[in-house]
Amino acid sequence: MVVSVDRGRWGCVLGGDPNQLVVAMRARELGRTPIVVGDEVDVVGDLSGKPDTLARIVRVTDRRTVLRRTADDTDPYERIVVANAEQLLIVVALADPPPRTGFVERAIVAAYVGGLQPILCLTKSDLAQHHEFASAFADLELPIVLAGATEPIDEIQDTLAGKVSALIGHSGVGKSTLVNRLVPDAYRAVGVVSGVGKGRHTSTQSIALPLPDSAGWVVDTPGIRSFGLAHTTPDDVVAAFADLAEKIEDCPRGCTHLGPPADPECALDTLEGKSARRVEAVRQLLEAVRANESW
Repeated sequence: MVVSVDRGRWGCVLGGDPNQLVVAMRARELGRTPIVVGDEVDVVGDLSGKPDTLARIVRVTDRRTVLRRTADDTDPYERIVVANAEQLLIVVALADPPPRTGFVERAIVAAYVGGLQPILCLTKSDLAQHHEFASAFADLELPIVLAGATEPIDEIQDTLAGKVSALIGHSGVGKSTLVNRLVPDAYRAVGVVSGVGKGRHTSTQSIALPLPDSAGWVVDTPGIRSFGLAHTTPDDVVAAFADLAEKIEDCPRGCTHLGPPADPECALDTLEGKSARRVEAVRQLLEAVRANESW
């Protein structure tokens, strides 16, 4: 598993064991094949992990999930942030400044489209109540965890245990503080895991850190200023929900699933009860994408 990337060198752990770390280069036959944190790779050569040794990455296995984003909704270039993560912890502060739903909605869309389970993590819950903000996502059945400075993090630790989880959030929301609570020796771990190039982890790189007493990993990503979704379609979003995905097969060609007046014949409007409420919640996500507001 690739745990760090720095200037043409990749830190890899063998067999998922953080104590078996090797530094590798990309084999020539791979050309410019992108390799990102979370990728599972085959390595050959010197696997001792001793200083100044280099292994070679000769194959990147198929990715099960991918967290992608673009700089904005008009950018044709998709950047892969993390590969093979099972969960996406969307870190949002409840105060200082007050939270906004736009970024969360877009991150949720990216998670659904990429095959990850989104989880909303609310920090600074000791400064403001979370109920009103969390209620905006109730019909999506989005898991929510609290990470106030004075609150225990047992629930978060249980949620992350045994899984690979990516953390994203704007700068200043307390993501680094949370990482340091989850991985008490995170600063030392960064120095070890990013034993790549000059061994220096910067805020422009993702890095995977092993959770203590757990087989899980947290992937700390750079503070994100925007979250573009240039290549996301309405069908991509709706397909994340089994009850809705089946229904849109009855929609007319070109349906955006936004409902009247844009789509007067959208099949989602025939749903009732819990599914109908979920339709409205999903349409909020679709509106957030269409609005082209990356914050």
